[in-house]
Amino acid sequence: MNSHEEQPQSDAATAAATPSSTDDDDGMTWWYKWLCRLAGIIGGISCAFSGLFNCVTIHPLNIAAGVWMMLNAFVLFLCEAPFCCQFIEFANAVSARADKLRPWQKGAFYCGMAIFPVILSLTLTTLLGNAIAFATGVLYGLSALGKKGDAITYARMQQFQRKQTNEEGVTGSVEPQAV
Repeated sequence: MNSHEEQPQSDAATAAATPSSTDDDDGMTWWYKWLCRLAGIIGGISCAFSGLFNCVTIHPLNIAAGVWMMLNAFVLFLCEAPFCCQFIEFANAVSARADKLRPWQKGAFYCGMAIFPVILSLTLTTLLGNAIAFATGVLYGLSALGKKGDAITYARMQQFQRKQTNEEGVTGSVEPQAV
């Protein structure tokens, strides 16, 4: 009877010891997650400085692109490094919601944010300032593809598919003949 009582306790202990299921759902390793976060922080810094530099002009499209780049920097800091925005009340809530997004959604969002200022004003400042933010989106997009499979598994899968198509072709081609 003690063994039955100990079993639920050990299951609860192992469930508490295992990491949350959200970490395993995206299929990203710990170092790749940190690489994406670091790229987001560096991309935010790059967007902020380039956006500020871009606003020092009299051309309205350059100013609009610079303001958008500084907004990109704020969003990148909010999503990737909420500790930089600790005096903003909703920073942790936004970061938690951004962490729940799938990697391809984050990638599409970051790439879209980085392309818009370049469309507004195609200058070297906007290109270089948004390059790292765009690269962050690409990193998240690549993580959505998943792990690379090994050659043995791929060969077995191909062999299984060929075998299935051959069996369907043999059984499907046999038709009764009229005598």
